[in-house]
Amino acid sequence: MYYLQVSSSSSAAHGCFCQVTGSLDDCACDVETIDAFNNERLFPKLQKLLESDYFRFYKVNLNKPCPFWTDNGLCGQKNCAVIPCTPVSIFLTLYSAEANNQECEKAETLGAVDSSLSKETRQALLEWNKHDDEAERFCVIDDEESPDSQYVDLLLNPERFTGYKGPEAWQIWNSIYEENCFKPYTVKRPLNPMLSIIPDILPGQCVEKRAFFRLVSGLHSSINIHLSARYLLDDNWFQKKWGHNVSEFQQRFDAQLTNGEGPKRLRNLYFLYLIELRALAKVLPLLQRPSFQLYTGQPTQDRQHKRVLLELLQVAKSFPLHFDETSLFAGNKEEAVNLKEDFRLTFRNISRIMDCVGCFKCRLWGKLQTQGLGTALKILFSERQIEALPKSSSARLTFQLSRQEIVSLLNAFGRISTSIRELENFRSLLSKVR
Repeated sequence: MYYLQVSSSSSAAHGCFCQVTGSLDDCACDVETIDAFNNERLFPKLQKLLESDYFRFYKVNLNKPCPFWTDNGLCGQKNCAVIPCTPVSIFLTLYSAEANNQECEKAETLGAVDSSLSKETRQALLEWNKHDDEAERFCVIDDEESPDSQYVDLLLNPERFTGYKGPEAWQIWNSIYEENCFKPYTVKRPLNPMLSIIPDILPGQCVEKRAFFRLVSGLHSSINIHLSARYLLDDNWFQKKWGHNVSEFQQRFDAQLTNGEGPKRLRNLYFLYLIELRALAKVLPLLQRPSFQLYTGQPTQDRQHKRVLLELLQVAKSFPLHFDETSLFAGNKEEAVNLKEDFRLTFRNISRIMDCVGCFKCRLWGKLQTQGLGTALKILFSERQIEALPKSSSARLTFQLSRQEIVSLLNAFGRISTSIRELENFRSLLSKVR
């Protein structure tokens, strides 16, 4: 069994500790230990890796219609609107001097997606696809093969506050929690997630379903930390200033302001961190095979970045308090198989909800992070296949990851790692206002 507890003083960012009890040994750690591991050992290597060409370009289809309700594709804030800027595709030159829509010019920094790539980069990506097509894939990702999918430079499109809020944004999370989180029907969630009073311990739920709920809650918390840390503090004709919004952070995580829910949300963030950290450790045997390449057509840099990747995975593996995934689906075999399939289908449904997000930059990061978490779950549920990987580099692999899965896995964990790092910044800022 796996337990994660966080206690807090009046602020969700203070007085936290965690206790992990696993099947190997009973042991205890504090949040400072996890923070130190992430902030000092893992975060710097990860950020360096995510700046490389292999991981900075993500192929995504932002034009898929919402499959669950009628969606006009518009964010509640004018700076979020992308589709009205062009009748064809958001990947055209939306914000050039030739644009005759003044609203396009106003939307160039918040919700707009910058998909501009140089001719050299576009040619290089074609070569990458050619290289990948020659390799055997575990599965085909629809978005990657769709003619509407195009590469986006993640460094040009940082996750930050876009002004996307209100009923349209709440509908996304409300649908996720109410319909796709294994939540008891007796526990109701208000339309506004900020007013949530869902208890931390869900009565009558098995450990697997509670874990699923906490993963989604942890992802939600991580996104809220990103938006609070890169908030639009000043918007004028001369510049836009982004930075930490302490009051926004407190509204979402302070124990008093959230009726005690804030510390629980942070606990779920740490739970998500340990789940994805475990997946990175588990996937090491696959990615350290000589046949696996971070192919970008630049041999020297490719070898260097693979070396950095393997060093990062070794660091992840060295963490002494890993999540014990054997505690999940350990009951009746038939029930376990059915529950695991429910997990897969439910999470797939959540990933489809991301196509209903009205802000395209929010949709970009929502799709990437849900795909990254889905890849982490795929790895944890495929332990036997990974352990059975053949020694020969020419033998057929029983487990494989596509480029998109690898890119989303590392970038999604990069977002969680950044959230843990940002908590330290908010602790420091909160200490100054007390």
